[in-house]
Amino acid sequence: METKNAMQIVEAVLFASGEPVPIQRLCQVLQMNQNQMKQVLERLQQDYQRRSSGIQLVMLEDRCQLCSVPACAPYVRSVLESRKPPKLSRPALEVLAVIAYFQPVTKAYVDQIRGVDSGYTVNLLLERELIEESGRMAVPGRPILYRTTATFLRCFGMESLKDLPTLPEDTQEGSRLTKLLEEAVEQYGQGAEET
Repeated sequence: METKNAMQIVEAVLFASGEPVPIQRLCQVLQMNQNQMKQVLERLQQDYQRRSSGIQLVMLEDRCQLCSVPACAPYVRSVLESRKPPKLSRPALEVLAVIAYFQPVTKAYVDQIRGVDSGYTVNLLLERELIEESGRMAVPGRPILYRTTATFLRCFGMESLKDLPTLPEDTQEGSRLTKLLEEAVEQYGQGAEET
């Protein structure tokens, strides 16, 4: 298939989907291998950048999606949303940071690190689709494991979890986790205010 035709098809599929589409599924439908599809996606990204388009192609690990560029976000929000989405609270950012860095984790693990019950906050993050259930731990009681989602990556402007800042290398568990949470809350607090 010609690259130009493939670009049109991929663009149409991503536009119609509105959700992240697995790259493997695009390969199957267009009968292309991963390298060919990667070239198509890169050309599509470059095309949007060259035209200074209000749309961008965002890569989310093994999926891709069309999104508006960040500079247009306030205008898109003001037209499409009747009210501004609530910002994430400090406890929500703490829970999200713990899950992002140590995933998959149980609620009990999050509670242990934070020193308080995180049930309400975990449910809030599930509702906002920033985290999701990722199975159950193979121990008595079979507690639910949680991980971050593609929505998390998109909201914080990351392609994959590899884009998370590295953890500090303190030797004491308590001070390391405190530092981690403070830095993550500070960093993600800025990104969360834009989502």
